Amino acid sequence: MMNETMQKAHHSPRESSLVIPSSDLAAAALLLLLLQLLSMATSTIACLEQEKRSLLQFLAGLSQDDGISMSWRNGTDCCAWEGVTCSRDGVVTEVSLASKGLEGQISPSLGELTSLSRLNLSYNSLSGALPEELMSSGSIVVLDVSFNRLNGHLQELNSSVSERPLKVLNISSNRFTGKFPSTWEKMRNLVAINASNNSFTGHITYSFCISSPSFAVLDVSYNQFSGNIPRRIGNCTALRMLKAGHNNISGDLPDDLFRAISLEYFSFPNNGLQGTIHGALKLRNLVFLDLGGNKFSGTIPDSIGQLKRLEELHMDQNNISGELPSSLSNCTNVVTINLRSNKLTGELAKVNFSNLTNLQALSLSSNHFTGTIPESIYSCSDLTWLGLSFNKLHGQLSEKIQNLKFLTFVSLSYNNFTNITGSLYILKNLRNVTNLLIGRNFMHEAMPEEETIDGFENLQGLGINDCALTGKIPSWLSKLKNLEILFLNNNQLSGPIPTWISSLNFLKSLDISNNNLTGEIPKALIEMPMLKSDKIADHSDPIFFRIPIYVNPSLQYRTATAFPKALNLGDNKLSGVIPMEIGQLKALSSLNLSFNNLNGEIPESVSNLKNLMVLDLSYNHLTGEIPSALVNLHFLSEFIISYNDLEGPVPIGGQFSNCSALRMLKADHNNITGALPDDLFDATPLEYLFFPNNYLQGTIEGALMIKLRNLEFLDLGGNRFSGTIPDSIGQLKRLQGLHMNNNNLSGELPSSLGECTNLVTVNLSSNSSNKFTGELANPALKSGGG
Repeated sequence: MMNETMQKAHHSPRESSLVIPSSDLAAAALLLLLLQLLSMATSTIACLEQEKRSLLQFLAGLSQDDGISMSWRNGTDCCAWEGVTCSRDGVVTEVSLASKGLEGQISPSLGELTSLSRLNLSYNSLSGALPEELMSSGSIVVLDVSFNRLNGHLQELNSSVSERPLKVLNISSNRFTGKFPSTWEKMRNLVAINASNNSFTGHITYSFCISSPSFAVLDVSYNQFSGNIPRRIGNCTALRMLKAGHNNISGDLPDDLFRAISLEYFSFPNNGLQGTIHGALKLRNLVFLDLGGNKFSGTIPDSIGQLKRLEELHMDQNNISGELPSSLSNCTNVVTINLRSNKLTGELAKVNFSNLTNLQALSLSSNHFTGTIPESIYSCSDLTWLGLSFNKLHGQLSEKIQNLKFLTFVSLSYNNFTNITGSLYILKNLRNVTNLLIGRNFMHEAMPEEETIDGFENLQGLGINDCALTGKIPSWLSKLKNLEILFLNNNQLSGPIPTWISSLNFLKSLDISNNNLTGEIPKALIEMPMLKSDKIADHSDPIFFRIPIYVNPSLQYRTATAFPKALNLGDNKLSGVIPMEIGQLKALSSLNLSFNNLNGEIPESVSNLKNLMVLDLSYNHLTGEIPSALVNLHFLSEFIISYNDLEGPVPIGGQFSNCSALRMLKADHNNITGALPDDLFDATPLEYLFFPNNYLQGTIEGALMIKLRNLEFLDLGGNRFSGTIPDSIGQLKRLQGLHMNNNNLSGELPSSLGECTNLVTVNLSSNSSNKFTGELANPALKSGGG
């Protein structure tokens, strides 16, 4: 019997290794029954009537309770209500209603629950103020109202609040404004405060840790705090986490800060801090250091190697110079190194990366590193993210990069690497890579077209742009069935757009601009599933990238889903007409067909592209009128039809007033006639308005012009406008460029023009009598030409 029992235990690994003899089963069952009866006996005490009333008052203050009221009913035991926990004597000790879809205001009655120790109302839509009664409660230890819509100033409390038991306060992700109440800083039991993602102002205080010696966590990131880091912050000897990123904090890192030797998490990204980072490296217990997005200068000192516990290092987007210190290889626990966008120089080989066995993310892009990729990097077997783009690295890729089996992101673009064919044959063996950016290398080589280039089965984003590669769009790309983003722009590829393009079912962003592609726009482009319907699920990973992807130095993406659904065929040699079927691409947000040889009319079906934000049809041979149906493009931000043969009037009938997002309208060098319609001036977001070299006429009405207060550039030159320049021009405070040359304007220059203090260029030449009369109020404009 014993052997049989042991065999059953051995062959049933999911079962407990503890085997109870059958003779004891009855005793065990009796014990379990007794425990259940004891539990029932201790829960028979109903909640107190006063506490029930307090909870019901809270419920009454809600406008939406998502079914909570079905449980919270008068006449029932509130200890059995959803989200309510009671002690054995029937008093409420915890209310937990996170993520319940609650709307309305928080009733002060919750402060009457004299034994309530934990209150969690996070991730709802509660509004109004935070009741003073909760902060001054004599029992609440943990208060979490994060991720709501609470607003207003936080109230000062009476002096007795200092003895309250509150230890953890989370008011993050609300809409609070004003300064932090000084009385809150005197609470002696506080251990942690998260006030991030609000609109608090004033200076960061260190007083919390003066009143509470155990104060350990302060997160005030994503607010509007200003001033310097307080000089006496070093008195916070128990402080372990200090986060104040994304504020307006300036100055240097005070020396006193480095006495806060318990600090493990120090995060001040995206502020205006400056000076050197040398002092921060005295904090030997640091696990996380983020000083990115500031104005730090100087070098990374050798002492960085003394941060033995460091796991994440973020000093990106500063002005740090010099070489990487070799001591960096002593930070053997480091998982993430982000030093992109600095002025670092020298060769990477100075650091022995093979010591960094825990390294998962390395971002050194946008610096001035030279030499080759050091062999030691290929020993970092856990590496998933490798960013070396925008440097001066050279040579050929080593086959040893195949050792990095877990790589998902590789960016080597904008260097001087050679041998694209060999590189692709090596990189195809990185089976987990989802994003591969190798553009602006392999200059003037031939695009490999070998069918034997396979692999890349998980590739979602591929950039082989800006290489001046010759050849055709290779057919091996048709095997990349998970491809979502393809950049082949700025090469010298020729031939037609291949018909297999429609077989890439997940392709949503295609840029093949600035090549030598010929032929007509193929129907295959119209059949791309991800562009035909905005109802098709985007299978991109919605999780934030470990480090942002930079397509160029000024354009970053934090998630794959953030990439727009775009089609860029501009600057090629495509001919024929724009197919009517283009209107089927209803998911498109950007369409660029500029700088081609397209002819015919703009198809009315373009008006079906209701998600379109950018439409560029410039520099073609398009004829006919501007379709009035474009009124449907409510999200259109940029509309460019310059340098065509379009004619007829500017459409009227609400087209532009309905384009509530229209920021740029360029229709210069066409044959457009008539007057500017009144509703054009209802497009108040307009910043760029260009209609030069057409046949427009009429006057420029001051009452209409004043509506375009966001205008930065206005060009109506080379038309037939008459009358005067309205005095209201002076109210266009953002105006930088004004061009009304070659018209029939007359009269005096309005003195208000001198109030346009941002003006850089003014061209009013070749109007009636070739000159205006009057004087400008702004002396800076008197010396301008034209």
